[in-house]
Amino acid sequence: MTDPTNWFLIAPILLIVGAIAGTLAGLLGVGGGIVIVPVLYWLTEVGMLDVPSEVAIHFAVATSLLTIIPTSISSARAHHKKGSIDLDMFRSWAPWMVIGALMGGLFAANVNATVLSGVFGIIALLVVLNMLNPTPFTLAKAPPQSVPARAAIAAPIGAFSAMMGIGGGTLSVPTMTLLSFPVHRAVGTASLFGLMIAVPGIVGYALAGQDLPGLLPYSVGYINLPAAVIISITTFLFAPLGVKIAHKLNARKLRLAFAVFLGISGVKMLSEAFL
Repeated sequence: MTDPTNWFLIAPILLIVGAIAGTLAGLLGVGGGIVIVPVLYWLTEVGMLDVPSEVAIHFAVATSLLTIIPTSISSARAHHKKGSIDLDMFRSWAPWMVIGALMGGLFAANVNATVLSGVFGIIALLVVLNMLNPTPFTLAKAPPQSVPARAAIAAPIGAFSAMMGIGGGTLSVPTMTLLSFPVHRAVGTASLFGLMIAVPGIVGYALAGQDLPGLLPYSVGYINLPAAVIISITTFLFAPLGVKIAHKLNARKLRLAFAVFLGISGVKMLSEAFL
């Protein structure tokens, strides 16, 4: 188990990570997991967090998911004040995201992390190429309204996001822009999607990690509560800053900012999968 005194060294790192993740959450509508998961995993690799290697990635993903709840609340409140959340879009996709996230959380323990990272990286880089295009390619003039189409789009976003420990924005923002949704409203709405992914995903990880040996003290399944609480302090405080920055950028600059973020994430995931 981790020596309790190590938290004095770990806490400042987690607070800094939370500040970065919170700012990104507000700016881009993401949950911050793209930053949080790699850092938590790295802390296990260097021995600062004593988690067995065979469950380290699941610990990192599950703990990241718990931080998405306060982060999404803070970010969504700030976006709502700016009028950038589309509640109709939220209501039409949210139920399917919940179903997908619950399934993703339950089956995460059986998913090959290398394959998951590789698929994410490839999809991310394809999306980046489109977002960098001055006249981005779109699949439709508006999001589809039929129930099967909404389910086919939203459920996989929920499942994949839950398995990766990320908020829905990393996948839902580029998906919505492919469907001709305005980028500022896509980012704002995605901040609320984070809650729909985090809650059922947390349930799945909590159930899947029951009675496993070697997990940190004060863990519920794969989720470590102290790490999540420390990170959440600064994600909650810094998410509104990201929202302010987002609304100072025009649509083109916001798309570029998201493309840079997603490109870095995609390259990192591909390097983990193939190097």
